[in-house]
Amino acid sequence: MTFDDLLKRAAALARPGHRAVLGITGSPGAGKTTLAERVVRELNGDGPPWVAHVPMDGFHLADVELDRLGRRDRKGAPDTFDAAGYAALLRRLREEDEETVYAPGFERVLEQPLAGANAVPPTARLVVTEGNYLLLDTGAWARVRPQLDEVWFCEIGERERIRRLVARHKEFGKDHDVAVAWVRGTDQRNADLVATTRGRADLVVPGTALPEPVPLP
Repeated sequence: MTFDDLLKRAAALARPGHRAVLGITGSPGAGKTTLAERVVRELNGDGPPWVAHVPMDGFHLADVELDRLGRRDRKGAPDTFDAAGYAALLRRLREEDEETVYAPGFERVLEQPLAGANAVPPTARLVVTEGNYLLLDTGAWARVRPQLDEVWFCEIGERERIRRLVARHKEFGKDHDVAVAWVRGTDQRNADLVATTRGRADLVVPGTALPEPVPLP
């Protein structure tokens, strides 16, 4: 399997009269966002955009709400997202394709959701969404999978996944010890949960087919 194979498979999901939604999942640090962004960029090329990117991370609860709920120290766990809102947006994206739909994004420097950050125009025939819990079958998360035409599971070696994750936390402001503690604590608990959903994926994407993450400037 190569990245070009993935591009062909993604493109084939879009059919006349049908807006397709492709989900990309995997444990934290597995390369979901990098793959989603690259697929969108390559398929759109220099022409009119017909592929859009809608990340699950836009449905993080804001820190003020996590503080109110007492969940700030577990940020990134399944119950720190608006799963029902995410599922509702996916359904809207599938059903409403005659006007622009605005979806939230996630500002990693601030570590906060950002309303209306991603526009999905009527010309978009394929939406790529990515996040940890697309295949989770508990609570409101169970409403997500029926809205997705396919779900791919990104899988890389555990040492490399952890290395990337620590590096990402450091890039966004955590010092080394704090980054390592977060990765081995909160992130690892989430990773273990995500790993249990692997068998529900339509395709497992090996690390050899994943593009390398681009370092921040």
